[in-house]
Amino acid sequence: MLAILADIGGTNTRVALAEGTSVRPDSVARFSNAEYKARGQDIAHILRDYLDRTGAKVDGVCVAAAGPVQDGVATMTNLDWVMDAAKLSAATGATKVALLNDLQAQGHALGHVAPENLRTVVPGPAVPGASMLVVGLGTGVNAAPNHPSRAGRLVPPSECGHVNLPVRTEEDFRLLRFIESLLASRGEVPHAGVEEVLAGRGLANLHAFAAAEAGQPQTKTSAEVLAALAEGDPIATHAARLYTRILGQVLADQALIHLPYGGIFLIGGMSRAMTPHFARFGLAQTFRENRRVDLLVKDFSITVVEDDFAALTGCAAFLAESA
Repeated sequence: MLAILADIGGTNTRVALAEGTSVRPDSVARFSNAEYKARGQDIAHILRDYLDRTGAKVDGVCVAAAGPVQDGVATMTNLDWVMDAAKLSAATGATKVALLNDLQAQGHALGHVAPENLRTVVPGPAVPGASMLVVGLGTGVNAAPNHPSRAGRLVPPSECGHVNLPVRTEEDFRLLRFIESLLASRGEVPHAGVEEVLAGRGLANLHAFAAAEAGQPQTKTSAEVLAALAEGDPIATHAARLYTRILGQVLADQALIHLPYGGIFLIGGMSRAMTPHFARFGLAQTFRENRRVDLLVKDFSITVVEDDFAALTGCAAFLAESA
């Protein structure tokens, strides 16, 4: 089956062709969402333009959207795009149609990513054929388990990036109140969820907190914090240490909820940016906390996925496996 795939992000949409579970690397193209939105167009026009340009005739289409998918309808809030099977089929002529949340697509990619695009950051056992967990750390934060079954993979959607920030110490409590106040000052919902400290904007928020704790209030973007961290800046170092500790706690909780004996996989820009610092700031030590059950001490591995096209691969895998 020849399929057209699309991964809709906040800024760009990536489109590619796939045969079975294999994405054609030379077929990947990027389209500016803003340009299409300005013309009153949406994903249907992007897919049609791609097919007109390539001359491809496809049997299947799968779209991964960075937004909720419910009852077969995907909504991109920031783009005012609404997609369903009828729209995608009409745009492409495909008879096999699928819509996935972007994290679901990443979950379906697990097992199909080339080994050279995987970097282990917390070694541990990974049981072949067992459940896995993908955790996205980028513009937002989310996670999706991948449960194998005789009927195929089950990758349920979630919005767990908005669960409560873990609070274990007095510093954590001060951080929670700081985040609530910061959000309130911006006119946002003052809820200190994990996304507010682990997403792209999260490192900037942590830096603002660390600066306030040091009595040196200042504002930096996450990119500026990473640059300062590379230069050994103590406030940036404090922020990165907080990021790593909170991530370790969140991953530990998710591991106990989903039991991903096949491994935990981190995706997204923040996971890549922080990978060089995880060992220094003790990600493994935080994750492998001894609790009433000793699972975290002896089980699970954590791996960073360094593949820009994993969501497209997941779309291809979903279509191929469901077929």
